[in-house]
Amino acid sequence: MTQIKDLRNQDDFTGFYLLKELEVKQTNATTPKDYFDIVLADSTGQLGAKFWDVSSQDKETFFTMGLVKVQGNVHLYREKLQIKISRMRPAVEADGITLTDFIRSAPVASNELIDTIYKAKDSIQDTEIKAIVTYCVTKVEEKLTHYPAAKTHHHAYFAGLAYHMARMLEIGEFLCKQRPFLNPDLLKAGIILHDIAKPEEMIAQLGIVSDYSLSGKLMGHISLASTWITEAAIRCNIHLDSEKVLGLQHMVLSHHNLGEWGSPVQPQTAEAVALHHIDAMDAKLQMVEDTLQTTPESEPWTPVVRGLENKPIYRMKL
Repeated sequence: MTQIKDLRNQDDFTGFYLLKELEVKQTNATTPKDYFDIVLADSTGQLGAKFWDVSSQDKETFFTMGLVKVQGNVHLYREKLQIKISRMRPAVEADGITLTDFIRSAPVASNELIDTIYKAKDSIQDTEIKAIVTYCVTKVEEKLTHYPAAKTHHHAYFAGLAYHMARMLEIGEFLCKQRPFLNPDLLKAGIILHDIAKPEEMIAQLGIVSDYSLSGKLMGHISLASTWITEAAIRCNIHLDSEKVLGLQHMVLSHHNLGEWGSPVQPQTAEAVALHHIDAMDAKLQMVEDTLQTTPESEPWTPVVRGLENKPIYRMKL
């Protein structure tokens, strides 16, 4: 079976894939015709696809998160690979495939990642900060084991959020040793809390986001997490105007750095500055790793990466 990462321009292929995204659209012809705008995926990556001239029966047959057998051709469209599907059918039991075969997941086992996060939480010395973090983590305890960190940009796979947190905690631990003026309790707490509301913001199954929740669309994970910190402080009888509460809220609210990126304020504490750059570095390096892994090794340049200012990555051969 041809894997997504091995597909190249002008390839004719047949294989089984996951319908990660599917939307019915219409052509711009004088007499518009319906077509499927699709994202096909497997454990090695994903590609956009078009299935033209869909029928009413097709609309009742194909759904997101379904497995399909596809026959198609790969071509370049606006400098990106895209699939033109000529034939497609739902997978059946006799095909001998399962959904989990097509799910990309973090390179570290979910239980190990959760253990890393909980050890960091339990190592927080300040009892009030630890109580706030514990309250917020408990709100997403089950989802944290499998939720992605984003829909597309970075760590967008099974247990991606926990993997993102765990890698950030490793960087944070190093920085606290190198820069003793950083407060380890605040930085660990900020790392755990900065994306803690992602599972409330997104609707996901097996690491694949199908949509954003109502609270996600109307508030977003940054505002939600700040609200949870307030809730935690009230439940734990911690003054809302204490510097601990304000410091944690500030880190969450500022970690995207700019208003156009979703942050209402910019980092103005040492730990908030550190959190922003730890988050950005881990996210951007993960984008680089992901695009290198999902691009055939024979290709010197990857496709453009939206989260890296729409620049491709060159694969050094040293």
